[in-house]
Amino acid sequence: MWNSKQSQNDLPAPSPAQTPVSSAPSYNPNPSARPSAPTARNLACLGSTLEIKGQITGDEDLQVDGKVTGPVQLGGQKLTVGRTGQLNSEISAREVVVYGKVTGNLRARDRVEIKKDGSVIGDITTARISVEDGAYFKGRIEIDRPKSQSLSEPESVEVPAVVGAN
Repeated sequence: MWNSKQSQNDLPAPSPAQTPVSSAPSYNPNPSARPSAPTARNLACLGSTLEIKGQITGDEDLQVDGKVTGPVQLGGQKLTVGRTGQLNSEISAREVVVYGKVTGNLRARDRVEIKKDGSVIGDITTARISVEDGAYFKGRIEIDRPKSQSLSEPESVEVPAVVGAN
């Protein structure tokens, strides 16, 4: 293409009319507009310096690292209470994961997880539960069984003792 006597700099600059149009795909700033793109769950975050007093409802996953006083209703979504999160709330969600502190009743359609440093004071109603070693829980657990397995009342488990090391 180029010989040793000719360099690329010797060529005249193309005029705007001669500039070739690129056939490469352009950058799409909105990748969710592509029909084949996988959809990621929306995640809303409340930072550690935020303090909310009132009702929170939504249709997206929520991570709380601040303080919340008031009911939290996320329907079919996931609530994560971060290590610095403190909730004084009645909680209703598909899934609840607690790394911080929750005071109030939890109702999760799928599962509740209380992690190693997490703390829950209140009653829990869920289909599945996980309480890690070192977590603090004081309250009552009610396991909701799917209606297809049994038509009887949900199984209730009384937990009179405090779980955890404090």
